[in-house]
Amino acid sequence: MVLAPKLHLRQTQSLVMTPQLLQSIKLLQMTHLELEHFLDAEIERNPLLERGEDNAEERAETWQNDPEPRENTAESISDRLDSSLENLFPDDPGTQERISSDLSAQWKSAGGNGLQGGSGTAFDLESTTAAIPTLRDHVNGQIALAFTDPAQLLIAHELADGLDEAGYLSLDTGELAQRVGAAREAINTVLSSCQTFDPPGIFARDLAECLALQLIAQDRYDPAMKAMVENLELLAKRDFRTLGRLCGVDAEDLADMLSEIRALDPKPGMAFSGGTADPVVPDIVVRAASDGSWAVELNPETLPRVLVNEPYYAQVSSQAREGERQFLSECLQSANWLARSLDQRAKTILKVASEIVRQQDAFLVHGVSHLRPLNLRTVAEAIGMHESTVSRVTVNKYMMTPRGTFELRYFFTSALGSASGGDAHSSESVRDRIRALIDAEKPSAVLSDDTLVDMLREEGIDIARRTVAKYREALNIPSSVQRRREKKMLAAAGTRA
Repeated sequence: MVLAPKLHLRQTQSLVMTPQLLQSIKLLQMTHLELEHFLDAEIERNPLLERGEDNAEERAETWQNDPEPRENTAESISDRLDSSLENLFPDDPGTQERISSDLSAQWKSAGGNGLQGGSGTAFDLESTTAAIPTLRDHVNGQIALAFTDPAQLLIAHELADGLDEAGYLSLDTGELAQRVGAAREAINTVLSSCQTFDPPGIFARDLAECLALQLIAQDRYDPAMKAMVENLELLAKRDFRTLGRLCGVDAEDLADMLSEIRALDPKPGMAFSGGTADPVVPDIVVRAASDGSWAVELNPETLPRVLVNEPYYAQVSSQAREGERQFLSECLQSANWLARSLDQRAKTILKVASEIVRQQDAFLVHGVSHLRPLNLRTVAEAIGMHESTVSRVTVNKYMMTPRGTFELRYFFTSALGSASGGDAHSSESVRDRIRALIDAEKPSAVLSDDTLVDMLREEGIDIARRTVAKYREALNIPSSVQRRREKKMLAAAGTRA
């Protein structure tokens, strides 16, 4: 066998992940807030990128008509402005009085009273908001009024440091006593005073103590309530018969006590969590068209406006050196690629959203009961894209429809077979049907999971009992045994009332 070198020509195709392709993929799965931050960083790094504003076209025309830079030298400024003191302050008394009156009129028109801005518009006090006080600030203000002894102040502040965002005390009083060198009785004395602070329930060490503190503040912590708070596990199991026997009350009084317990706040400190919930800004807006179809549009508030400043590039590159010219060329190429990527991103989102609307037309007309089962592959094959591309588009993107605002992922649900051999049913529509059946049940005929299976199969939905139980638990609906106990107790209380 002879070994000899040979030359072979081979033609292959491969997918190379270029930096530009990685950037396009990254842009596709960004939310509009993440995209705004990304563009801010790119604009700061690339001098040829700028935000597209209403007057951007006017600035571009100005650059084209006046390409020469303006020289703001001291000589040019002195030519345009005569800044001699004689001209500013002439010796003529009449002229000085006229200048003084003009300045006084300008001061009045400029809002010299402090309540108006330089443009003459009134200062809006409602536009300024005070900082939201935190739970720590609220508690420290009460500590300063409740204690005067330095040792107690130290212990109270240490206890305040141990509060979590819900208002519960998360530290051990025994460890605190060792750390500050105080007796445990002194720690408990300060803690008892702190537990009387507003809002009622803070500085509690568990849920039972939190509810008890609130009931004490309302003067409703009688022996019956104490027995109920000490047996919250029975309340969670809805074992009202045992709970009524331990509390020594009948069904009517037990129902009133349950109403009082439900009115309490299990997390009193959350009122000082701070911050406001930002509303969801939809990326796609769906409206009913005049011809009976649906108009799918991109939300202009979430569309980034980025312009490539080509006049500035033409102006600077002609005077730049070799290294600077290469840097500007790279910036121009990067800016053009980013603009094309943003345009492609918008087109892809619009194409995927339009196909989702076409697939879920019945949902938009009739509601969640007509939501069709849908997967990523179906949409990808319909629009001629890869399944991974559709998956990236549907992440953290929202669609505003006449039925409400939904994440794009909401429209992709698994399918449940039909008992009659017809079309499959969406799992989300089945959940909605289970909720509706349970809401309509009577106290004398509470529906078990097996009964729900039979009723759904009569409606043409082939579903197993464990699936019904899983959907019911996902909807936070208790079992039939617990619902029966609660409905019987409420019915007995209503009868006696």
